[in-house]
Amino acid sequence: MKFGLALFLIFGFASAALAASPSSIGVTVAPENPAPLENVTISLNSYLNNLDSVLITWFLNGKNVLSGIGKKSFSLTAPAAGVETRVSIKVALPEGEVTTGVLIRPNTMILLWEATDSYVPPFYKGKALPTIDSEIKIVAMPEVKNTSPKNIVYSWKKDYTADQGASGFGRNFYIYINDYLEDSNTISVVASTVDGTSSESNITVRAAAPKIAFYRQDNGLGIIWEQALSNNHRIAGEEILVAIPYFISPKNLQQPNLVWTWSINDSAVKTSSIRKNFFPVKVGEGTSGTSTIGLQIENTDRIFQSASKQINVEF
Repeated sequence: MKFGLALFLIFGFASAALAASPSSIGVTVAPENPAPLENVTISLNSYLNNLDSVLITWFLNGKNVLSGIGKKSFSLTAPAAGVETRVSIKVALPEGEVTTGVLIRPNTMILLWEATDSYVPPFYKGKALPTIDSEIKIVAMPEVKNTSPKNIVYSWKKDYTADQGASGFGRNFYIYINDYLEDSNTISVVASTVDGTSSESNITVRAAAPKIAFYRQDNGLGIIWEQALSNNHRIAGEEILVAIPYFISPKNLQQPNLVWTWSINDSAVKTSSIRKNFFPVKVGEGTSGTSTIGLQIENTDRIFQSASKQINVEF
């Protein structure tokens, strides 16, 4: 089964007071989890001191890059993945100098998603897409040096609502049912390592609609996958039409919860084929004209999942 691949980036920072201070200096980083080479703004705040009136000096990997009265913020470009940048800040308060800082360490994390019960035919080169009420699996693969993905604590959210039951140590996958009220869902995850570094990423998975395509069964070659049948397909003698319901659930088309209703000119007909998606057609000798062959598929376990298709045939 193929996975859809989305690349997201994670970032860890640690804040530490490097000198004794009688005051509290807060440090915020925006965005909280920047990507490699993304613009980052670091800001200072204090409830006890007026930072607008004191000298603030910024150091980037030990180099003085900004200094002045009230310089409460500093912007920089995050380093490449796996590279560390240390930002140190000295604040000259009346009661003494305060030093604090952050460590920016971007890494990469791959999120893979799979529609686990979405049907596609054999040798299909595309990706099985999720539809309404189908099951989707997300796998988080953080690329953290010397740390296995199973040794990380994962906190999952679905549409920004925490899912405590799916979160925990080593829970690097998330399985959910696509909501019939939404055409997409946003899944986010925060991964925390044992050293206290936190990382975050998210992915939006959109629902597709099941679609039916008709193919012809050849007695010698089997199903002719190269060309789906189009309107005004001509039938001579006997022929078997094969219906392929892309992205419908479950994968096993013979499951009893999939109800197949074939019709000719809008009148329901029963087929003699054991396989529900096979529709034998026989044209009598000397008969000519046109007919409309239709198919309606409904999932009795998932009432919002259905597909229909009609094709005009000539004989």
